[in-house]
Amino acid sequence: MQKKPSFNLEKELLNKVDLVFGMDEVGRGSFAGPLVASAVCFGNEYKWFKDINDSKLLSAKKREQLSKLILKNAKCFTKIIEVEEINKFGIGKCNQLVFKRLIKKVLSAHKEKQVHFLIDGNKQKIRRKNLQFIVKGDSKIISIAASSIIAKVYRDKLMRDLGKIYREYNFGKNKGYGTKFHREAIKKLGLCAIHRKSFNLQKFLRA
Repeated sequence: MQKKPSFNLEKELLNKVDLVFGMDEVGRGSFAGPLVASAVCFGNEYKWFKDINDSKLLSAKKREQLSKLILKNAKCFTKIIEVEEINKFGIGKCNQLVFKRLIKKVLSAHKEKQVHFLIDGNKQKIRRKNLQFIVKGDSKIISIAASSIIAKVYRDKLMRDLGKIYREYNFGKNKGYGTKFHREAIKKLGLCAIHRKSFNLQKFLRA
């Protein structure tokens, strides 16, 4: 039986600091569309935490339900990095930038508070006190899992909206990821304005 995320680390840290924000990003491996990161802070533990998990392991319907509960009962912040910046700086650099900007946004809203950040993934070059990187954090830490849900629901809606503009690529269904249909669409139609040119997607045109 797979172990679910817990609120234990947050409870421990809340004995030392005022706020603990879990952070995660969504869309890093997508061929198209923005990179989205969210930060979530819970002040209390809730019974429905038992339903929270890494967003990738939840159905779309469950993510939508949990997203509403999280937004209602937690402090939530979201930042977006658009395709233009991803093409200019590359996805690795943008992954750092989205977390740096999100941290800045959180701290700007809580200037008088002592804030601790828990970020999903391997350590990055973000120099700041009260910050921890946790590998597979979205499967271990409630606030990180919650942030993955918020970011996923937010980005999925953006991609559905973009799918109404660029209908031939079926972004509403594949969310910009490299499905067989999406790769075939690139081969047939070429790249559109929201494709990540920095991902060397031209190789699919030659396939």
